[in-house]
Amino acid sequence: MDYDFKKRENYREAFANFDAEKIEQFDQSKIDQLIQNPGIIRNKLKIQSTISNAQQYLAIQQQYGSFVDYLWAFVNGIPIQNKWASLAEMPAFTPLAEAISKDMKKKGFKFFGKAICYAYMQAVGMVNDHTITCFRYRECQTTTN
Repeated sequence: MDYDFKKRENYREAFANFDAEKIEQFDQSKIDQLIQNPGIIRNKLKIQSTISNAQQYLAIQQQYGSFVDYLWAFVNGIPIQNKWASLAEMPAFTPLAEAISKDMKKKGFKFFGKAICYAYMQAVGMVNDHTITCFRYRECQTTTN
């Protein structure tokens, strides 16, 4: 697995507490420093894409008012309510995740494929993929953005 949750604090420190305005200012010197950081994945393309993605993120904020507004427009502000009986039914991605990923790639985002997009949609509540037997399923049915 590329991302090790034990390294979260290393990433937080390396990437300016995930502040897009600071990350977009990273220069070659900072990239060189990050490539030497054993606490993170030292893939030059991924480091450069983080900087580029921060720039695209800020551009979306300018264009749409917020990144939240941009994303939630894909579901008209209403979470998708799935009714999976088991985890085996749950897809790795959906056509909507694929469409969002394509739109973000068109806007210049890198390393944001359809499966990553779908996982993000689940994490932020755009889609309720709790199984119907999960104690969180009903609670998440009433949640809105």
